[in-house]
Amino acid sequence: MKWRAYAPDVLPLWVAEMDVPLAEPVAEAITEAVRLGDTGYPAGPVYAQALADFTRRRWGWEVPPERTALVPDVMLGVVEVLKLITGPGDAVVVNSPVYTPFYQFVTHLGRRVIEAPLNGAGRLDPAALETAFARAVEGGRRAAYLLCSPHNPTGTVHTADELTGVAARAQAHGVRVVADEIHAPVVLPGAHHVPYLSVPGGEHAFSLMSASKAWNLAGLKAALALAGSEAADDLARMPEEVGHGPSHLGVLAHAAALRHATGWLDSLLEGLDHNRRLLAGLLRRHLPGVGYRPAEGTFLAWLDCRALGLGDDPAAVFLERGRVALNSGPAFGTGGAGHVRLNLATSPEILDEAVRRMASAV
Repeated sequence: MKWRAYAPDVLPLWVAEMDVPLAEPVAEAITEAVRLGDTGYPAGPVYAQALADFTRRRWGWEVPPERTALVPDVMLGVVEVLKLITGPGDAVVVNSPVYTPFYQFVTHLGRRVIEAPLNGAGRLDPAALETAFARAVEGGRRAAYLLCSPHNPTGTVHTADELTGVAARAQAHGVRVVADEIHAPVVLPGAHHVPYLSVPGGEHAFSLMSASKAWNLAGLKAALALAGSEAADDLARMPEEVGHGPSHLGVLAHAAALRHATGWLDSLLEGLDHNRRLLAGLLRRHLPGVGYRPAEGTFLAWLDCRALGLGDDPAAVFLERGRVALNSGPAFGTGGAGHVRLNLATSPEILDEAVRRMASAV
């Protein structure tokens, strides 16, 4: 999708795919499965066990495989969890600006979106959450909070204190938390991912995790829904047919990534760290009017272009005049106007060329 959606003369730095070679252990797992003819339906705990091993080594946190459910991908998993804990017309709180599908999937499900915007530093705003939670449960309705952790598009990595505060506030209002942690393995030097289910109060919550973003496996569908200890009975109500959605080859690929490709991931993180510093330097040199706070996590950059005078949707100008495809800020909700999202998981040469083209459009 990334390289095919636009004309050949456009540099695509938009959708969250990376320009990286596939990790060799993943390629070997897929190739071996095909050689054996192992291309049937997914089954068994292989993914959950691989994730448990990864989280134990990476974050010192244990994932009980019995409190997981196989789902087709993270957003479809979010939808299935929301079906378990909310009903039609109930509210789902999100922190804008936030990943565009949060709005699309939630509204398609027949739930109302209530925004709790991030603060000026791009971090969770306790006062905004308090107001949003109170609105969400008015009239005694059920409500959920869809947390993006790390946050997309800003790349903010939430701290243990921030998440503990979220859990206490959600519990006080009776709001159920669903954490999208798809970017969790992509945390850069200087920050540390805290799994939401590991904080006090996380027992009542859910998490969605996948190897798809960190190892560039979006075309190999698979993910896991995880339940806190007090949410296990809810997760057990998920229909059995939901587990038919993931790809068996996806499960094998994700498990191989989590078990055998952590060295590849570490090399990736080094390259992303280099690119976020490179981008900061390129912007200072060619587009000093653009505001950029290097992300703590993800491989995305959230650029404040309001000082350039390009209107609410600078991405349209950069595409038309500079032939660079970026994500339009307004689609991320309140706080997105005048911004663009840039995917920096590409070669330094392409990143350099993209910023030069963007500068030529101003």
